[in-house]
Amino acid sequence: MPRIKLEFPNQHGHRLAGLLETPPPGVATRGYGLFAHCFTCGKDMAAASRISRALAARGIGVLRFDFTGLGNSDGDFANTSFSSNVADLVAAAEMLARDFAAPRLLIGHSLGGAAVLVAAHQLPQVEALVTIGSPATATHVRHLFSQVESELSTQGEAEVRIGLRRFRIKQQFLEDLEQHATPQHIGRLRRPLLLFHSPFDEVVEISEAFAIYQAAKHPKSFISLDRADHLLTHAADAVYVAETIVAWASRYLGLLPSTAEPSQGSMPAVAPGEVLACELGDSGLLGLYSDRHQLTAAAPSAHAAPSGSSELAPPPEQLLRMALAAEIAHWVRQLATTESWALDDVEVCLEPLHQPAGSSVSPSPEALRVRLHLVGALSETARQALCDRVHEAPLVAAVQSSLRLRVQLQE
Repeated sequence: MPRIKLEFPNQHGHRLAGLLETPPPGVATRGYGLFAHCFTCGKDMAAASRISRALAARGIGVLRFDFTGLGNSDGDFANTSFSSNVADLVAAAEMLARDFAAPRLLIGHSLGGAAVLVAAHQLPQVEALVTIGSPATATHVRHLFSQVESELSTQGEAEVRIGLRRFRIKQQFLEDLEQHATPQHIGRLRRPLLLFHSPFDEVVEISEAFAIYQAAKHPKSFISLDRADHLLTHAADAVYVAETIVAWASRYLGLLPSTAEPSQGSMPAVAPGEVLACELGDSGLLGLYSDRHQLTAAAPSAHAAPSGSSELAPPPEQLLRMALAAEIAHWVRQLATTESWALDDVEVCLEPLHQPAGSSVSPSPEALRVRLHLVGALSETARQALCDRVHEAPLVAAVQSSLRLRVQLQE
């Protein structure tokens, strides 16, 4: 999936590091969103990465970035505050508006959600807001510093342990929290709000979601993330959040549907195990149906198609590559699970291999390079084993007589 590394300055000139997840080829960009991560986390946390990628796959580009002093961003965390996080969000939105398009959707996780609820007042172009496991006010994190408050008051700064990491904070951090102690600003948002929260969240109690919901004006919606933890460590929870956001935001952002409707207005009858392709009027699009699912394809790239049809759906050769990439990703995950290897995330990129200029051999669109990006504490032996066994994936094995795959690991 296309991913763009970005750098931009905050209000103090510090360089902030970000990643913009953009829709893959064949998926039209339906808008942009901005994701704010949780307190002391970073843009690369699993939930932020998975939600952003899942939204991009559905046509919503998402920028996630490290707040000042965290991750790959410049600055000293000790000199930051909740207000500086809000200012960083505004700077990120301004960069998006300048270089791409203004974000219409703000998403915040944990304390990032509290920051989103404040920053939205400075971003009139934002049309919808989402919080995930968020407190109603920034003062919720004050309890993390209870053991060092006396040191802060006498020395002006102290070291605090949050999770497995240690951070230095200054007295001004606590003083700044007190400026954001009430949820009154939430009632003045006047924009659609969607809240996700787990009743099993042990970091931010679900009562905080109730406080946000009570302070907000309609339209507002609440989704209970049953059995999820605070960091959404299970990939299925993050994907569920992303899919729900797309469905919910479509109502308020006027997003175009991602697939064309069949010309008859209903799905044709297809027997189990069979698939059906049929033309959708003169749109240049094909409706693809199984007994349970519906997709859309554009005309093959080698054929003429009505203007704009390729923006609405991928052509058949890309659908085939998508299917192979999905098969490989699932296969690699299954192998890693069977072997108890610590695979946190997997990305599969397929690209056609073309012959070099001047070669006497004709270009072969059936020759594909498979790039595997494996994230996790994997040994080199495990990485190579996963790479070597890609050809055993059932769908790959079924078509490899006509498709030549060259597999490589991507760092």
